[in-house]
Amino acid sequence: MAKQRLNVVVTRRLPEVVETRLKELFDVDLRDPDTPMTRDELAAAMRRADVLVPSIGDRIDANLLAGAGEKLKLIANYGAGVDHIDVASARQRGVLVSNTPGVLTEDTADMTLALILAVVRRLPEGMALMQAGQWQGWSPTALMGGRIAGRRLGILGMGRIGQAVARRARAFGMQIHYHNRKRLRPEVETPLEATFWESLDQMVARMDIVSVNCPHTPSTFHLMNARRLKLMKPSAVIVNTSRGEVIDENALTRMLRAGEIAGAGLDVFERGAQVNPRLRELPNVVLLPHMGSATLEGRVEMGEKVIINIKTFADGHRPPDLVLPGML
Repeated sequence: MAKQRLNVVVTRRLPEVVETRLKELFDVDLRDPDTPMTRDELAAAMRRADVLVPSIGDRIDANLLAGAGEKLKLIANYGAGVDHIDVASARQRGVLVSNTPGVLTEDTADMTLALILAVVRRLPEGMALMQAGQWQGWSPTALMGGRIAGRRLGILGMGRIGQAVARRARAFGMQIHYHNRKRLRPEVETPLEATFWESLDQMVARMDIVSVNCPHTPSTFHLMNARRLKLMKPSAVIVNTSRGEVIDENALTRMLRAGEIAGAGLDVFERGAQVNPRLRELPNVVLLPHMGSATLEGRVEMGEKVIINIKTFADGHRPPDLVLPGML
């Protein structure tokens, strides 16, 4: 007798090729239209699904998990970060959690360098001038930014993405510094010509550019708080392509407005889509709508990882990208 196909509920629209493959393999409930599920919709999905495929906008806390049906056995997250899922509560209820690590490394590192260039070279100001039809021709002193070659880049979080940022920054002639929970092995650190700082305070006080590339965990919440932001040089720039919660956004906004930090490039925000309106008004800030992973190749590869995790689970094996509470 043929094995019964798993019921898979997907909370957001995915690339068409991914949705097509999911339909071939499983009984799939796809999301239409592409809007976030309400909490009630998410609760209902968790009651009827064998496998839930959520994304970063879906807050899956202990209360939601407590109301999940007995069917739910796997949360196959579409994304690498799982800070929106209470992994420990899921495990207690016998629900596995998987993610999609590694596939977005290069795309996110590209975006980090793009933000550094955009802020330091004042690209959005130049674009706005052109789009408004206000450019009067070349001027020796107009829109002068800075040269990034020779600048000290401090990378906060030296995992896959941090190392990819370091490789790119070296090609631009930047000096690489980093703070991490653990120092990299010499065979990794030496080719990057990277300097390890055990003290984050000491590192940020000496950097020209700080790049946030660490995940959001209880220990990294507001890691760049008001006190630490004040250690930065007034000429320094901060960029974040990781998680908005790592930076105290209100403190950053105040300091940018006061000229105590020269600029910021942000792809993520502390309260998701609710961006501080004062932040949007500042000319020395580049804001992007969480585009770090927004390449077709990356999003398809994320989907392929989700499918492999579900298929492996369906075949009675441990998903290759299983997330354990101790990993967080």
